[in-house]
Amino acid sequence: MDRRQKILTGIVVGTILIGAAIGVTGFTKRLMSPLRTHSAFESSESEAAPEFAAGEWINSEPLKLKDVRGRVVLIEFWTFGCYNCRNTLPSVKAWDARYREKGLIVVGVHSPEFNHERKIENVRREVASLGIRFPVVTDNDYQTWRAYKVEAWPTIFLLDKQGQIRWMHVGEGAYDKAEQTIQKLLAEEDKLPARPRGV
Repeated sequence: MDRRQKILTGIVVGTILIGAAIGVTGFTKRLMSPLRTHSAFESSESEAAPEFAAGEWINSEPLKLKDVRGRVVLIEFWTFGCYNCRNTLPSVKAWDARYREKGLIVVGVHSPEFNHERKIENVRREVASLGIRFPVVTDNDYQTWRAYKVEAWPTIFLLDKQGQIRWMHVGEGAYDKAEQTIQKLLAEEDKLPARPRGV
């Protein structure tokens, strides 16, 4: 085997070993998660949504899911430095404006990626500058993130009026499907409880 063949063999073997190590450690999922375009889930029979963990609330008093039973809830996991999150924001804001009076409550769960995104004054500033009027709760310890088994920003969940997770989408896109699901869940029942203060 000449020198070139040995070098080429070394490169191939090294690449295979690195690939295997990455796969075994689960690093691939973390590495590829920002590149995932989308992943979706829909069900008519789903599990109850986990409660929001403690955090700082913006645009609302603290909310509990039990307080908004009878309303459709859209939960978006986002962070203000994420460009994919910023790309989904116009649609989320439009749904809030279009369906709020019809029974939709949008809640942004701000789960930071970087240290400067953990500071409440930065989150408040960005929420205001982005024109976000729906409730936002900070999730600096990722308790809500983990409870919902989120893996990437942004991730959107739609809850029915009984607090069951009925639809989920990871990444940008699927805006038409999201809106159709909002309309479908809003049409399932007509009775609405009193709206909590601030939403």
